[in-house]
Amino acid sequence: MAVLVTRPQGDGEATADSLRSRGFEVLLAPMLRLEALPFQEEDDARYDAVIVTSANALRAAAPQLAGHALLRLPLFAVGDHTAAAAREAGFAEVLSASGDATALSELVRARRKARKLKKAATLLYLAGADLSRDLAGELGDAGFTVVTRTTYRMIPVTGLPRQVCDAFMAGRIEAVLHYSRRSARAFLDAVRAEGLEISALALAHCCISAGVAAVLREAGATKVITAVSPDENALFEALARALRP
Repeated sequence: MAVLVTRPQGDGEATADSLRSRGFEVLLAPMLRLEALPFQEEDDARYDAVIVTSANALRAAAPQLAGHALLRLPLFAVGDHTAAAAREAGFAEVLSASGDATALSELVRARRKARKLKKAATLLYLAGADLSRDLAGELGDAGFTVVTRTTYRMIPVTGLPRQVCDAFMAGRIEAVLHYSRRSARAFLDAVRAEGLEISALALAHCCISAGVAAVLREAGATKVITAVSPDENALFEALARALRP
């Protein structure tokens, strides 16, 4: 029996490796495709720090960041995975909030309170085209100036790999992992298009947040398990709960 991972390429393979090391059979069906967008920032732009809520924002911008003055700025990352992508892109001073956007906002404010960041600091927000919350507005209300630069967008994938369809029809999939509301919706659209909706909704669906879980429940999924915190280790724990006899 297999676990289906719906993350985009790159992240999906890393998740698959982690699951295989835990003894799971894994199938991949990336439900979103990364499309990098043109990004250019002047070397003399006046920023005090960079904030990032997605590793994809860094992956998309990395070719254009090589040797850039922005790499000398402190970067605040939403979590450890994004922090690792920032270091790979060349940022030397990387601080991880080890949580979600709320934790990132709190980290930025704490650095200002500790006088490690100017009171009215200007922040460059490297972001995706579709944002689940207005982090820039929240930090703006707190006295920061936030300049948002969109470096990528995620395009829904309309179908499933043939081997995944075959696995559904053979009853070989026992759980699906979901990491975002958009990828969950793309998954639902894909299984409907393939005529697999009934069998797919009967499986265990493990979701990284309550918002993602709501998408599956609204679609009629009968076994939806939510991670206790928005990180992959908690999601793996949710998977273990879902498959527990």
